[in-house]
Amino acid sequence: MRISVSAAKPLVKGFFDERTFSIQYVVADPETKKCAIVDAVLDFDEKSGATATKNADALLAYVEEQGFEVEWILETHPHADHFSAAQYLKAKTGAPTAIGEKVVEVQKLWKGIYNWPDFRADGSQWDRLFAEGETFKVGRIPARVLFSPGHTLASITYVIGDAAFVHDTLFMPDSGTARADFPGGSASRLYWSIMEILSLPDETRIFTGHDYQPGDREPQWESTVAEQKARNTHMSKCTNEAEFVKVREARDETLSMPKLILHALQVNMNGGRLPEPEANGRRYLKFPLDALEGAAWDDK
Repeated sequence: MRISVSAAKPLVKGFFDERTFSIQYVVADPETKKCAIVDAVLDFDEKSGATATKNADALLAYVEEQGFEVEWILETHPHADHFSAAQYLKAKTGAPTAIGEKVVEVQKLWKGIYNWPDFRADGSQWDRLFAEGETFKVGRIPARVLFSPGHTLASITYVIGDAAFVHDTLFMPDSGTARADFPGGSASRLYWSIMEILSLPDETRIFTGHDYQPGDREPQWESTVAEQKARNTHMSKCTNEAEFVKVREARDETLSMPKLILHALQVNMNGGRLPEPEANGRRYLKFPLDALEGAAWDDK
């Protein structure tokens, strides 16, 4: 089934974070000046334990410079490679936070990994949980939610006017697709999520959430459905689900776990909230040992 998108064309500004190879977005209706922020990064240095708001402040400075009003703080999924700045941005703007409703499945899974029996795995850490197919607006530009599991249990795509924010589902065509070997991931489900995205009109703009700069090229994050279908290094070579699963799983076997996955998930499944300060005023992360496969020294 071919999915229609609005001819409305939002203004999209991407912000590349060199430390995590992440792209954050400000998506604006040029008529009303209302905007959404998508997948903002809270700075974290794993060596010193320091946190900062450099990335988020750059987004806010751009919003102020353009005279925009933040209407939404959107997340595509709980990230495994950076901390979310959603709560910081909410405190600064008052805008509601939102994520897909399947985040509760991620919370239930990681609640067990972190041994947090009292953690609320009900999605209440966000102001809005979007269901599959649910619609909303950025200014007057219509937007809707596609459920895009595979990379994680909870991944979603935001289709805002003619722009689709796919985060860790499709990368730029020369980089292929996202890994599917995290807890709850599935190469088979990822394939069908990608096929749904590629059923959008060919002119739909695709905005990815990471770029690892193959060949040391400059960072890139915008393509189209047509370009992805023609040139994506994984999808253009795989004519069916079985072929894709074989390629994706073979690639995943060569990858180590992201260096921040155990740091980040405990923050991000809590809506971007850092742990509460303890009696000495400091915050502490909880770090489970031997919880995941994929050690750096494993033979690949």
